Amino acid sequence: MTFFNSRNPIYRSPTGAVPAGTRVHFKITVPRSMACSAAYLLVLDTDGRTVCNDMFWCGMNGDDHEWWECHFAPQNAGLCFYHFELRTSRGHFVLKKDIGGEARAGGSEDWQLTAYSADFKTPEWLAGGVLYQIFPDRFYCSGQEKHDIPYGRTMHADWSEQPEWRPNAEGKITNTDFFGGDLKGIEQKLGYLKSLGVTCIYLNPIFESHSNHRYDTANYEKIDPLLGTEEDFRSLCAAAKARGIRILLDGVFSHTGSDSIYFNREGRYGDGGAYRSQQSPYYPWYSFRSWPNDYECWWNFTTLPNVREGNPDYDAYINGENGIIHRWLAAGASGWRLDVADELPDCFLDSLNRAVKGFDEDAVVLGEVWEDASNKTAYGVRRRYLMGGQLDSVMNYPFRDAILGFLRGEHASLMMDRIETIAENYPPQVLDILMNHIGTHDTERALTVLGGEPAGERGRAWQSGQHMTPDQRETALERLRLAALLQFMLPGVPCIYYGDEAGMEGYRDPFNRACYPWGREEKDLIAWYRYIALLRREHGDILKHGKLRSIYAHGDILSFERYVETPHGEKALFVAVNRSADNAVIPSVDYHSAQFIFGAPYVNNAEGPGEFKLPPFGFSLLRIEREAGRYIPELD
Repeated sequence: MTFFNSRNPIYRSPTGAVPAGTRVHFKITVPRSMACSAAYLLVLDTDGRTVCNDMFWCGMNGDDHEWWECHFAPQNAGLCFYHFELRTSRGHFVLKKDIGGEARAGGSEDWQLTAYSADFKTPEWLAGGVLYQIFPDRFYCSGQEKHDIPYGRTMHADWSEQPEWRPNAEGKITNTDFFGGDLKGIEQKLGYLKSLGVTCIYLNPIFESHSNHRYDTANYEKIDPLLGTEEDFRSLCAAAKARGIRILLDGVFSHTGSDSIYFNREGRYGDGGAYRSQQSPYYPWYSFRSWPNDYECWWNFTTLPNVREGNPDYDAYINGENGIIHRWLAAGASGWRLDVADELPDCFLDSLNRAVKGFDEDAVVLGEVWEDASNKTAYGVRRRYLMGGQLDSVMNYPFRDAILGFLRGEHASLMMDRIETIAENYPPQVLDILMNHIGTHDTERALTVLGGEPAGERGRAWQSGQHMTPDQRETALERLRLAALLQFMLPGVPCIYYGDEAGMEGYRDPFNRACYPWGREEKDLIAWYRYIALLRREHGDILKHGKLRSIYAHGDILSFERYVETPHGEKALFVAVNRSADNAVIPSVDYHSAQFIFGAPYVNNAEGPGEFKLPPFGFSLLRIEREAGRYIPELD
């Protein structure tokens, strides 16, 4: 029996996150046999107060159920949590959230109502597009001669070699092996990226650093010499813009490198730096417990000393009128992805957002957050990333976990619930530009997850030698096609991690950061990515801002609709995938008037609803135009 469903507009309208001040209508249905004498909506509001709202009897729902309703309006931006309580002839009932947004008596979790600032906007240019993440050292080498390369780097002679994973003679992992990928190389491959439908390139760090990942910044004001020059960066941005592609930079602002002009533990930069002089202008940026050797650092990595983001001089250096944020936006960047955003305090995120939007209100601020960013608590503080004034979007790890989890055999309805929970909790303008990835430089390659033997706790020596069997790879490729289809059809912006589309394998760092296999690509897989990117553009009128509706998530099938309302009804895309190596059926569903696009066709039944018969690792995509009031399938 359904008392309430937060994702169904019959019970809650509007659904999803709302602007602060919005009047939300709540409606529950109760069996007449319970003899309900009173019903209440209890809300923990954005100020932390519990508000008890009386619900009113408002009519019968058929012969044996009745409706109760009320309204509630969150007055401020923030999170509200709510549940229902009933006084009945059977006693006191508490209704709380269950899977799928349904109500369950005796449940333990309240529903979340997200209220965001009424003036919160996100950049429209990213919606409906395709992101492509590049680890710059490993994408493409232009062959251009480089100058003033810092000492301490080892260059690979062979592009196809495995990244170095063994400790050096001192037993240390230094990450100082390089392959020579550069900015000019990326510029030379813009035509290839355009063929994939890419509209924005996300670059892992490009500033001078002395490790190949470059998350240990040495100088925010200088492009790393192995990657090129500031002129090369400006050229890349201009060439990309001419093809309709933007550039997103990686901002590493919670820490610097110890080997940097700011800290200078290694002495590369002369006598200056906080480690070498307490009179250094950079000394107040850091937290020394006992100068110079005992200092706060990121996750206890002494090569990554933490900065004090609230220090006025540091804030001005990054976010000031002539700061780093403005400098690289002026050079051609269209926004910033913020590394470890949950380790950046609110005051710094507020300042950075003002810096970005003050320079260009259309520039994007995207954060690395691994959990549900709407209710994330970091270091004991509930964060307000998505309320307006901080982040425009985040990396969507929950979608990644749901997509890969489903294809690896986890319960379809649970995976669909994870996806719908994010769609329900995030403001729609955030949802439209979520960075939907299925792999990054911090995760195993998607193909390896989908077909390889799990690494578990096994270390680098084991990971370095493992490759899938031909049968495992074939299965992984089938699953990856489905993963990419889901990635491109769900709310948000798909982000391709360089080489995933070419069939690259790899366990954890550094094996997930190998060089792009130019000349050895999985051509059919690239063609698949190009095709689904084309479909994404052709149906952008729905996919750009369309809402999400679960249709059938059982067994080996996951299916949903993306839809937008029209003056006369709605238009929708139906997407279904079968993860198994056997045939699968979606029963009793009425799509007789839908337009077939590709995949398994809908089978009509003259005597009633038809069905989908999905072949092994099969899929289906239909387009529907519905008049107002037309039947909408609800099979889950």
